[in-house]
Amino acid sequence: MVNLTIDGKQISVQENTTIMEAAAQNGIPIPKLCYLKGINEIAACRVCVVELEGKEKLITSCNNVAEEGMVIYTNSPKVRKHRRNTVELILSQHDCLCVTCPRSGNCSLQKVANDLDILEIPFRQELEHQPWNRNFPLIRNSAKCIKCMRCIQVCDKVQGLHIWDLEGTGSRTTVNVSGRNTIEESACSLCGQCITHCPVGALTERSDTGKVWKAIADPDKIVVAQVAPAVRAAWGEYLGLAPEDATIGKILDSLKRMGVDYVFDTCFSADLTIMEEGTEFVKRFTSGELKERPMFTSCCPGWVRFIKSQFPHLVKYLSTAKSPQQMFGAVMKTYFAQKLGVSPEKIYTVSVMPCVAKKAEREMELFYEEYAGHDVDAVVTTRELVRMVRSAHISPDTLKDIESDRPMQEGTGAGVIFGATGGVMEAALRSAYFLIKGENPPVDAFKAVRAQGFNENNGVQEATFQVDDITVRTAVVSGLGNTRALLNKIEKGEVQYDFVEVMACPGGCVGGGGQPIHDGEELAFTRGKNLYDLDEHANLRYSHENPDIDLLYKEFFGEPNGHKAHMLLHSDHLDDLANGR
Repeated sequence: MVNLTIDGKQISVQENTTIMEAAAQNGIPIPKLCYLKGINEIAACRVCVVELEGKEKLITSCNNVAEEGMVIYTNSPKVRKHRRNTVELILSQHDCLCVTCPRSGNCSLQKVANDLDILEIPFRQELEHQPWNRNFPLIRNSAKCIKCMRCIQVCDKVQGLHIWDLEGTGSRTTVNVSGRNTIEESACSLCGQCITHCPVGALTERSDTGKVWKAIADPDKIVVAQVAPAVRAAWGEYLGLAPEDATIGKILDSLKRMGVDYVFDTCFSADLTIMEEGTEFVKRFTSGELKERPMFTSCCPGWVRFIKSQFPHLVKYLSTAKSPQQMFGAVMKTYFAQKLGVSPEKIYTVSVMPCVAKKAEREMELFYEEYAGHDVDAVVTTRELVRMVRSAHISPDTLKDIESDRPMQEGTGAGVIFGATGGVMEAALRSAYFLIKGENPPVDAFKAVRAQGFNENNGVQEATFQVDDITVRTAVVSGLGNTRALLNKIEKGEVQYDFVEVMACPGGCVGGGGQPIHDGEELAFTRGKNLYDLDEHANLRYSHENPDIDLLYKEFFGEPNGHKAHMLLHSDHLDDLANGR
């Protein structure tokens, strides 16, 4: 243990504890902007400076370790003067139009400036304006960037894509897309981790709420919305709702109050995905097709973008099944449109997703009989959903639990856990076992694929299952840096699997780039546990037991992996790759 004094308080902390951590452990907060534990500890912002007795210059608390006998002052006149001056200089190069910023009220710079009682900026304001394609799903506002380098470090150290870099020198140093590329030319997976780790509003998703409001107001459109499993685990965080009160039924109620005509739970199409993907896996596995390489899941568009740009020769091993979002869109434009007796063009499909990459995935084309368009017309993130709730002046405490509309109402616990890393694998194995054996496995037979934390086993969860004389080797991985490492091992023959689930975001969709932002906190695995709890208490826990899925096949698709299912619920990844998609 190390003994030191902070602001007159004698404390003891373990060796190698930073001054910032030592202070925090004892109820003494030190402001910061650039610091992210284990990711960005470069003291770039210098907001966290403290005074060390006996030393003339102030020192940064985020990357200096507490030492025996130190006497530290975190809020001395010298510290306050320096900190205030530093923040004023940062504000002089920051677009301070907070009222039109998506991070207003949830901005670290705004909070630090308010805490320091900065009411005006004494320096001349000089803003940087770099051109940007406002139609791209990820938006960067260079005038708001504070050069903290978090986006660079998250993309490099966690996702391993190196999309962002520093350019220029001295006072002209700035952040931009690396290699002098545009964002469209880069290998960006649209995971959105740079957005959720940016302390200000320099990075955000393209807002599509205006398109949705326009469709709702159009009397010629029937607006049909779906809500992804991971959204229910996080949307209440911004609205003051406890996890047990932030139900899917209340999300559906809020959408109805906004004017959406029909509302559905994407758990339905998660079950549909399992029927298609599980059937596909059993066919490919039993035919011997997976002896050399495993089949990879295809429901994460960030991962699909990654493999197409980084490992194109492995694309043929992707499942051809579309994601639950796209499957639901296809079902809405065909089966549901027929149920309503209207043309697909009249249906406007909206997805509420925890993901930024879904905004790009909706560009996937759909052709069916006379219809040529898209499965999904608009995608809004969890953050955009909350903004829509607020703009509609809906009080969260007045929301009621309502059911999904029919005929696509039921969803199982297997569909719910799609939002957590390992959930797709577990759901698929539950149904694959049934397809092989003709009977259900014990419902928790495949819990071994569940990850306990992002850094555990480098983000990889391996498990082997025995079904009679059949051995199935599986792996679950989240985070693209971990994914690259795993694919390299597979390529070298160091590991061998039959089925691999990949999620681009650490912890899965619950940690997606469109989820609520809590600066410095990683909540993916906490949210994931909520989904597993919902699964545990669900009435139905196997996708193949969903009665509405059975009805869909009887009335429309015929059978999993059949001709019509392949036409509407699957995609040709190799064709997409050849055409630059």
